[in-house]
Amino acid sequence: METKSKLKEVAVLFFKLGSIAFGGPAAHIAMMEDEVVKKRDWMTHQHFLDLVGATNLIPGPNSTEMTMHCGHERAGWKGLIIAGVCFVFPAVVITMIFAWLYQQYGQLPKVEPFIYGIKPAVIAIILGAVYRLGKKALKNVKLGILGALTFIACLLGVHEILVLFACGFLGWGWHFMHNSKNSLNSFAPLLLLQLSVSVSTLKTLWTFFKVGMLLYGSGYILFAYLDAELVSTGLLTRQELIDAIAIGQFTPGPVLSTATFIGWQLNGFWGAIAATVGIFLPSFIFVAILNPLVPKMRKSKAIAAFLDTVNIAAVAIIIAVCVEMAEDTLTDWRTVLIAVLSIIAVFAFKKMNSAFIVINGALIGYLLTLI
Repeated sequence: METKSKLKEVAVLFFKLGSIAFGGPAAHIAMMEDEVVKKRDWMTHQHFLDLVGATNLIPGPNSTEMTMHCGHERAGWKGLIIAGVCFVFPAVVITMIFAWLYQQYGQLPKVEPFIYGIKPAVIAIILGAVYRLGKKALKNVKLGILGALTFIACLLGVHEILVLFACGFLGWGWHFMHNSKNSLNSFAPLLLLQLSVSVSTLKTLWTFFKVGMLLYGSGYILFAYLDAELVSTGLLTRQELIDAIAIGQFTPGPVLSTATFIGWQLNGFWGAIAATVGIFLPSFIFVAILNPLVPKMRKSKAIAAFLDTVNIAAVAIIIAVCVEMAEDTLTDWRTVLIAVLSIIAVFAFKKMNSAFIVINGALIGYLLTLI
């Protein structure tokens, strides 16, 4: 009964987050930290940070992979699967509806007025998580310097994965300079799975499985991969791809729900299912391999030094994302007002659920657009 209760708890939480998690990976991780560390105490801030840092080093949608880690911490491998599926499910269903409408009417519904206030509110949620995670990650002056360098590099446009690895190896090198003893753990190889329904569905599945295996960084890099895989081969027009990316941006949950939309355009309902399974399946595999390794990594002093610097780099990257979001989002007095009110709510009412911040931001944003 205890296990069933935990699985139900995992399912309810991540279905809720999947339904309200707007704003991209940084925002999703901030909401998760609020729910699983601050409110539910499923793990320590340090372990959550370690999982964030380690997840940034593997391919796939980072925030979706973090849901799987959190599910595993609470309810084992079943929790891993349920957390990932429940987080992705709302976005997939909403995207399927949009895909059907798009196929029927050739255009996307107007949803901008409803999400006008969400992005400024999300910035406040990210700042709250950065404050809490940053306090834990900033263990000494060296890490502070590396974090500042990471932040500057991100603002200058250096790829986040390059920055993460560079920062991690700098920290590792620093450790070896001051410690003669060291140990090294090996990393597990990658696995490959296949499903088959029909030739066209299998082709869709394989196309998106390849993308899921290779997709480093945030889901926004998906555009370049799919352009090469689908547009250049004539399977999809560039306008359809742009519309698909737009769907991923304004639906809650992972931006990779874009794959669901594209799969529907390629092969209807079963194409949508194949594309969704294909792009998310590698993440389940990677997390299942990685999760047991993270505590062992922390026990090794050499790898712990690497992980500490990756953690501070991950926090710096989240701050950089927040700055970029602010530049794009805070464009008038309305969005600035929503952001300020949301920041006050996050720091003054620390027990307030992040879902209320998102919902209130959306309502205030919609009302302000009427002025």
